[in-house]
Amino acid sequence: MAVVPTSKAAPAGAGQASHPTQYGRALTLLATLFFMWGFITVINNTLLPHLRSVFNLNYTQTTLIESVWFIAYFVASIPSAKLIERIGYQKSLVVGLLVMAAGAAGMTLAASLPSYGVTLVMLFVIASGITLLQVAANPYVTVIGPPETGSSRLNLVQAFNSLGTTLAPLFAGYLILGRSKGGTAEAGATALTQAERLADAQSVILPYALVAVVLVLLAIVIARFPLPAMGSATSRVAKEDRKNHSLWKHRNLVFGVPAIFIYLIAEIGVANLFINFVSQPGIANITQNEASRYLALLWGGMMIGRFAGSLIMQKVPAGTVLAGFSIGAFVVMLGATFLTGPAAMWSLILVGLFHSIMFPTIFSLGIKGLGPLTEEGSGLLIMAIAGGALVVVQGWIADAYGLQNSFLLTAMCELYILFYAIWGAKPTNAIED
Repeated sequence: MAVVPTSKAAPAGAGQASHPTQYGRALTLLATLFFMWGFITVINNTLLPHLRSVFNLNYTQTTLIESVWFIAYFVASIPSAKLIERIGYQKSLVVGLLVMAAGAAGMTLAASLPSYGVTLVMLFVIASGITLLQVAANPYVTVIGPPETGSSRLNLVQAFNSLGTTLAPLFAGYLILGRSKGGTAEAGATALTQAERLADAQSVILPYALVAVVLVLLAIVIARFPLPAMGSATSRVAKEDRKNHSLWKHRNLVFGVPAIFIYLIAEIGVANLFINFVSQPGIANITQNEASRYLALLWGGMMIGRFAGSLIMQKVPAGTVLAGFSIGAFVVMLGATFLTGPAAMWSLILVGLFHSIMFPTIFSLGIKGLGPLTEEGSGLLIMAIAGGALVVVQGWIADAYGLQNSFLLTAMCELYILFYAIWGAKPTNAIED
């Protein structure tokens, strides 16, 4: 799963750029990619309650939409790595953006029909493009700077991902939920008529058309930008030397793959069911459009947490910070499960703050000490994002035992992250660069 640089810039030695400015400009540009895939992912979260009313779905069918989104990570990760090996890092970023643009354009077709099946296919296409970006961008950010600040650097860039997730509910709430009958109806209102469902379905055409245009423009910018190479420290080893190395001897990776998988179950379950949860009469008793504004607070907490985490990790070991945040997430998820009214809503909002550093920190700890195996380890960690597909399990629990009780699954996920932070993330058989 080697990355073949396409830039003419000199490669950075030992996985590190010769001068900070050499990778600083690249990080700035890549921050826009993190922003865009965060923005699009959360438009999908906001879309779920909208589609639930348009197609009259139960919770299991609603969360199946998100499962299809994350199945794309499992299906597309290895092909993405092979594509990067064949055409190079920079061209792969361009391809990823154009694939996302094609999927966004396809969503306008799905809305005009409207079709539940076409919607699933187009969301899969968008997610496949994001997978390609993730396979390339996350390890790139981690390895092009000083190794000791890899977690801090990835948290910093991921904060721009959270900026996208913070703004997306406001954008989608105004252009989708705010312009639809289902999104502005009071909780418990009568089901929509066929004509109202058709009108609501077509409300997504404008937002996704705008997204498609922005993605094409960003692809053009990336294609013309001189990105520096990743360096030789993470290059794929020769076949004969490869026999002396094994990914499975690295405890931090072996336990890191399920940590990413399990974390995604927690993050996506909260995000997908948030609007339906807080709009309930026993919680906040508000419309879905109003609830989307509170969802922006959850993602805003993730943004703040990542900026703060980036600073904290300059002084405190990443594993220690991860342990503290996982304990906080467990506590507030118990609050969301057993409290009622605004207290339950604010508990669920606060989990965004504690979830903030988890993905980038687990990722950077997972590839620590892999040396020339970094790219292969990165591919496995990105594939583990498919854990988000199991949010359908939480949908089933919500249907069977109640939406609020389903958040106990999230609380259990936080305990595994705590285990990983305390013990699983400690590297074994580290390979010196």
